[in-house]
Amino acid sequence: MTMQTHHRCQLTIIAEFVLEARLVALVKQLGAQGYTVHEVRGGSFSTDGERHREGAGDTDRTIEMKVICERATAETIAQKVLDEFAQHFSVRVTLAEVEVFRPAKY
Repeated sequence: MTMQTHHRCQLTIIAEFVLEARLVALVKQLGAQGYTVHEVRGGSFSTDGERHREGAGDTDRTIEMKVICERATAETIAQKVLDEFAQHFSVRVTLAEVEVFRPAKY
């Protein structure tokens, strides 16, 4: 049995916790039908191989927001996030092609 799928984009935004409410309002305003948000922790490695952890305390919390939508909507949201927040906050934005089973939800 082959199930029919439909192409959409998954926009992933990793940002500082303080931006959550503003990001939710933004994705709603720009046409997304929904989102998920998780609190996440991450880190990076310096040139000497030492791990530097981010999100270690209440003032250094990070969220990951995922939005599945049409590509044009995802690109509009991504551009707005980068324009409004990337200069002053830690923000990472990625885009991936996904397939969904119920296209009306996205």
